Amino acid sequence: MTRLWCLIASVGLVVACVAGCGAAVDVGEAVHTEGASLNPQPRENLREGGSLTTALTEVSPQWNTFHADGSAYTLALWRWYNPVLAYFSPDGVYSPNPDYLTDVRTETVDGDTVVTYTINPDAFFNDGTPIDYRAFVETWRTSRGLDDRYIVSSTDGYSQIDSVTRGVDDRQAVVRFDGVYAWPDGLFNLVLHPKAADADTYNKGYVQNPHPEFGAGPYTIASYDKNAGTVVFERNPKWWGEPGKLDRRVFRQLESQAALNAFQNGEIDATGVAAKDARARVLTMNGVDIRTAASPQQALLVLNLDAPILGDPVVREAVMKAIDRATLARIRFTGLNYTEELPGSLSLYPFQPGYRDNLAGVVSYDPDQAAALLERAGWRNGGGDTDDGIRTKDGRRLSLTLPNVGDDTTGLNLSRALQAILAKVGIDLVVQQRPSSDFSKVVVNKEFDLFMMGFQSSDPFGMAYFCQVWCSDSQFNPAGAGTPELDARIRAMSRIGDPMAQIAAGNKVEHEAFEQYSNLPLFNGPAMVAVKSGLANYGAGQFYVGPIEDIGWEK
Repeated sequence: MTRLWCLIASVGLVVACVAGCGAAVDVGEAVHTEGASLNPQPRENLREGGSLTTALTEVSPQWNTFHADGSAYTLALWRWYNPVLAYFSPDGVYSPNPDYLTDVRTETVDGDTVVTYTINPDAFFNDGTPIDYRAFVETWRTSRGLDDRYIVSSTDGYSQIDSVTRGVDDRQAVVRFDGVYAWPDGLFNLVLHPKAADADTYNKGYVQNPHPEFGAGPYTIASYDKNAGTVVFERNPKWWGEPGKLDRRVFRQLESQAALNAFQNGEIDATGVAAKDARARVLTMNGVDIRTAASPQQALLVLNLDAPILGDPVVREAVMKAIDRATLARIRFTGLNYTEELPGSLSLYPFQPGYRDNLAGVVSYDPDQAAALLERAGWRNGGGDTDDGIRTKDGRRLSLTLPNVGDDTTGLNLSRALQAILAKVGIDLVVQQRPSSDFSKVVVNKEFDLFMMGFQSSDPFGMAYFCQVWCSDSQFNPAGAGTPELDARIRAMSRIGDPMAQIAAGNKVEHEAFEQYSNLPLFNGPAMVAVKSGLANYGAGQFYVGPIEDIGWEK
């Protein structure tokens, strides 16, 4: 993606790959997560027409994927009707989309990284505006973080660009960084229409309004029913490339159980099944493939530092050390024949070069130490005949709230398990049930003390987006952690030009960041997507982003 590594998604959900994702598999006795599972097929093997309908946990109110209130669900819809300038292989290798870019040249000039993008002369936005260097200029200007009128999700990378200028003509953009930049392939994979670049339109214009006229691509929006949570895409008559194989692409906002029921009833064509009950149900169906791959997503527990009780770092440390992550992981993967080592990073995945367990030495499961820390912070066991085991301080109970978003059984089981785990050290965890449609509200408004949520990576350059999770001023830091000193170390690390050297430095900084006791990695897990047999170029794809016009049904 252009600027976001981490896109917020609910913890129990597998977001099915939206741009096509390798060969169909039934996971049987063991889960294999090498590569992608997409049923790749050339266009000539696909029939013309048909529809593809899938569920989406939330049709986010904010349709601007560059905005801080955008989510994984915003991006899922954005990619179906806006310019996607870059493709990625399942293992994260970048290639330009030739329908938009005829050449991308990266070089070092006088100590600065310079990237020259040559734009396809056929490329136009739907309103007739040429896609040219101005789209690159406005994407950079709104994303670089110098104008606080823009509520931007991330400035990573864009803040290190010195200039974006016109090249040999309007159809060429020259991007010059201030120094050597390690991750240029992570930028300008999406671009913003220049007319969407004024602050009012950027922040408010896309709320409940997708603006298809600002888009481009094989498909455009046919209808959007915000009350029903339904979005329908159709072929775009203004598209200059290969036409989409599908007549219609439909997204329906559904809770997890409703989505599973709809899949079993033939109402939708694919659904995430990376949970015991869901997988067991679809395994009994005929004409269904379960497509599985390693998943570039991370579940974590976020602690709200603005909550009065959690403002004390000693209490936060106690909470984290009281949590039996191994038990939570077993619950999460029950029935999937899948295990993994407990994750120790929110920047990289264990299957990526340079990964290190940066949580080691900071947090380990130790309920006795957790209890001692709570005693030190003044939270005492009450005692007496009516004592329910919950600690108190100055007449106040040690009670925290955790919203459980959606009706996914695994998510509810995890919430209840966490409730029981924390009760062992005298912490009362109140689980509040919320609908999936409240997800953005819970995160944006910080309506939680603890929250289990997920980050989904949109490209393999995780260290490039370190600041999103850990910088104190990041909109994607729902914990509210960070200090000016840590921010400075993060900025210095981000300016290291050699990728592996930056990863090594980033690992050291992340170890320090974990010492704030604000974010606890829980598990990664596989992506498992159940699809009707014959669906091609779609499924579980790891980092895969490919041509949506090639998604369709085999002849």
